[in-house]
Amino acid sequence: MKDFSGKIAFITGGASGTGFGQAQIFSEAGMKVVFGYVTESHMVEAMAYFKEQKADVHAIKLDVMDREGYARAADEVERLYGSPPDLLVLTAGVNAFGPVEASTYEDFDWVVGVCFWGVVNGLITFVPRMIKAGKGGHVTATLSWGAFNADPNAAPYTASKAAILNLMESYQKALKPYGIGVSALCPANIKSRIYETALKTRPEHLKNTGYNVNEQTQEYLASIQQHGMEPRLLAERHKMGIESGQFIIVPYSDGPRMVEIEIERFMLYASPEGTRLVEDRRGQPPSEEQLRMMSEREGYEITLDTPSIFTTDSGFAKARGDLDWVDGNKKP
Repeated sequence: MKDFSGKIAFITGGASGTGFGQAQIFSEAGMKVVFGYVTESHMVEAMAYFKEQKADVHAIKLDVMDREGYARAADEVERLYGSPPDLLVLTAGVNAFGPVEASTYEDFDWVVGVCFWGVVNGLITFVPRMIKAGKGGHVTATLSWGAFNADPNAAPYTASKAAILNLMESYQKALKPYGIGVSALCPANIKSRIYETALKTRPEHLKNTGYNVNEQTQEYLASIQQHGMEPRLLAERHKMGIESGQFIIVPYSDGPRMVEIEIERFMLYASPEGTRLVEDRRGQPPSEEQLRMMSEREGYEITLDTPSIFTTDSGFAKARGDLDWVDGNKKP
């Protein structure tokens, strides 16, 4: 997809952070943009911006776990513009940090519900409509660097992102004959408001968590995310990847090399000797190349002396205090 002008985009999570950046860039490319949102105040801020820009943008309240809500949103897009979207951008996401062995059913139901099923729901709702419209187009999902790198302190999230990467490749193979392109955007640290979700938008019936989550831990997470890539820059690189027909879009200067390093780890896991080598490497300091890549992904300089974000006295990424089976002093 190279020509965006006059076409229709539907973006989930478009009122703030990554999704707002997407809405800005694709609107500026001449698209009619419809975005889904959950938080009213974020929507009001976003629409005030677009009104000032005199942009053709419309907001729809949408919980991406709500399939009937998705169907209503798709109907509204067609009512507004007479057609399903040409560009489907599935961006909405949430996260919570804590030891995977402390996870509750609700931790998985919430994170996987938004990050995996939210994407599935969007695909199943919109893709048939796009095919039937016969206009071609593009479908893209915002994943995470976590799709390539398992994290024992964010396992529901990284598992969801890995699953979506696999799923998007399936769609990439399936939709090409219909003239619909597919891509997977895989950023790391982004300057967004995802840190708010654990306390502000997590549904009441899914609030039982095994993780230590409170105002202090979320303020700490916000302090990390403030260094992340600006959403507009991410969206610009995303748009370039779509224009070039790229499937995996890692929005960094050494993106292909970053993926190569992670794929090498999987290759090593496929033998006993390689598995031992991977385990040995965990105790070794990162190379200069790895430090450079980590610094670019996180948005601030990382050296051999930089502590891990998980070694903090804020209680971030720790288990809930009453879980007696979790060893808070364990080493990987």
